[in-house]
Order: sequence, then C-alpha cells, then structure tokens
Amino acid sequence: MGITFASAEEFLQSNCLNDISCLIADVHLPGLSGIELQTRLRAEGSRIPVIMTTAYPEARNWARALDAGAIAFLSRHYDTDSLIDCLDRALQAPN
Repeated sequence: MGITFASAEEFLQSNCLNDISCLIADVHLPGLSGIELQTRLRAEGSRIPVIMTTAYPEARNWARALDAGAIAFLSRHYDTDSLIDCLDRALQAPN
C-alpha cells in the first residue's frame, strides 16, 4: 500500500516512519527538499531505502542524492520498468 504526503515535514511528523519499506521523494519538495529529508533520516539512524525523482536532473543533485545513500535517482517521465527495477533493489537492500 502506498501512502502520500504533501511535504517532507508532513512525512516526518507522521507515525509511519517505522512502517515505510521504501521512500520515493522528489528533489524539489516544498519546504525541506527531498535530499534534505534523506540526509535528515540518515542522520537520525533511519535505513529506509530512498528513490529520488526530479524533473530537473542536474548532475549536482544526482551526486548529492546518491552520496547521501539513495538507491536510485530517476528523472521525471521515467518508464514503469525503471521504477519497478528501483523498487526491487530498494526492497532487497539490507536495512
């Protein structure tokens, strides 16, 4: 089952953090960015696998997301097979 949140802050304030198997976040979220969310989760000890998406695939953001531990970095308009492949890798990753 998928759960959506309007912002990174809404996600962090939810009681779902321990129930999430994989997080798909956009780089450009309102408020806290997807990369900032990922960095914060890691700093707090979370091992939730993260797939980062963006409509603006800048090399700098790609590198920041992967350096922070993202499983994948997908630019918008990715195909379903690419997303499924990333989800498979994320769900098989050790937490």
